[in-house]
Amino acid sequence: MKFTPCRVAGVYVIDLERREDERGFFARTWCARELAAQGLNPGVAQVNVQVSPRAGTLRGLHFQLEPFAEVKIVRCNRGRIFDVAVDLRPSSPTYLGWYGIELRAEEGRMLYVPEGCAHGYLTLEPDTEVMYFTSEFYAPEAARGVRYDDPAFGIEWPAQPVLVSAADRSWPLIGEKQGS
Repeated sequence: MKFTPCRVAGVYVIDLERREDERGFFARTWCARELAAQGLNPGVAQVNVQVSPRAGTLRGLHFQLEPFAEVKIVRCNRGRIFDVAVDLRPSSPTYLGWYGIELRAEEGRMLYVPEGCAHGYLTLEPDTEVMYFTSEFYAPEAARGVRYDDPAFGIEWPAQPVLVSAADRSWPLIGEKQGS
């Protein structure tokens, strides 16, 4: 696994180190030792999969409150997504900054999203499948979100979302109070 730091503190792009021969290739997509060696949280509580039939489906921006704050490691298994992490940590030097990257199934590239960052993505192809590891169990009482179109972030989505859930459209702007 190769780790590349991004412009948002604690966010990393993870590339596979492929070992190829006439049979194809082999690569690790998760290794607790390699994550820990980078100073990253290697814990996995859940592995989730999501399929979106329509291109232009937006999910997010989601996070969980403490003590259930979670790391996400996101991979696109089929299709393409524009994956985004937004820094919601007031003490961070990149507070309110965002990082986005296109993840394609054929590349196997992943995004590491640390605790305290919101996460979301936009599908860029029909029948896109996304898998992500989380370091904490889903805790509905701690689940929160912020708006994908909040001008405080200024996220440059590569396409206009065509399908956004009512819940994701109703998250507050960052300056509005959320329940705790």
